[in-house]
Amino acid sequence: MRTVELTDHIHTRWSSRIKSYSELIKLRLSAFVTLSAAFGYILGDRGVNFGWAGFVGLVLGGFLISGASCAANEIMERDLDKLMKRTQNRPLPLQTISVKEAYWFTSIVAIIGVMLLWVFTNPLTTGLGVLSMILYVFVYTPMKRVGPIAVFVGAIPGALPPLLGWTAATGTITYEALIIFGIQFIWQFPHFWAIAWVSDEDYKAAGFKLLPSGGAKDLNTAIQIMIYTLFLLPLGLLPSYFGLTGMTSGIVATVCGVLFLAQTFSLMRDCSRKSALKIMFGSFLYLPIVQIAYLLDKLP
Repeated sequence: MRTVELTDHIHTRWSSRIKSYSELIKLRLSAFVTLSAAFGYILGDRGVNFGWAGFVGLVLGGFLISGASCAANEIMERDLDKLMKRTQNRPLPLQTISVKEAYWFTSIVAIIGVMLLWVFTNPLTTGLGVLSMILYVFVYTPMKRVGPIAVFVGAIPGALPPLLGWTAATGTITYEALIIFGIQFIWQFPHFWAIAWVSDEDYKAAGFKLLPSGGAKDLNTAIQIMIYTLFLLPLGLLPSYFGLTGMTSGIVATVCGVLFLAQTFSLMRDCSRKSALKIMFGSFLYLPIVQIAYLLDKLP
């Protein structure tokens, strides 16, 4: 009986630790980032035989670098996370992981991630991966309390994953790479501003200033969200225009862009949290659907 209880205790303890470390690296966000990198690699690979070694190295290395960046972000914001309802149950505020443990874990994960990119991809991709970590952790994170310029800065590392995928497959930055970077870069603005609108009370408690127009949830902010969403319509057609994909994906991107844009008019009309929430969920759907369409419509 005691053996069974001891086994259950060990299992529960390990499950709790694994859950805590998964939350520290923001598992779902890191997986989402990794999918964008994989998208860039598959779109960029034009060889007769698919480069599996580079692909696996990119996926594993990219996931670890993203996880390390998220963990470093949580370390730096651990005291601020205590002030927000949405983050107060993270591992560091709850002290299910000590700060010292988090530092060691983050450092090891980051080093392994960089090494995987160096060994299995190329120096350009590795350099971009390191750059994304530096921008996210040491520039974007502290700037969140400075002003909405943080969203612009954060959009750069946020848009780098597909570019990393492309460079891992090709070794170069081409106009096609800049197109897929640009789409994800512009997508970040309605995405982050919708999150900031929905989480406004929490963000204000922590001193985060991410909304434009002086941080107001008003028509001016809603218009800016609409304008950046509008930019996605012509950008979404560029892969088809330049022959990277076919016209089918261009149609899909346009339809998704129009539906995404329609949600912003609702926010302009009522400036409500409910409308902002719809934009937030719409942004989560837009990017993967459009990227999958590009892959399925990839031209040889």
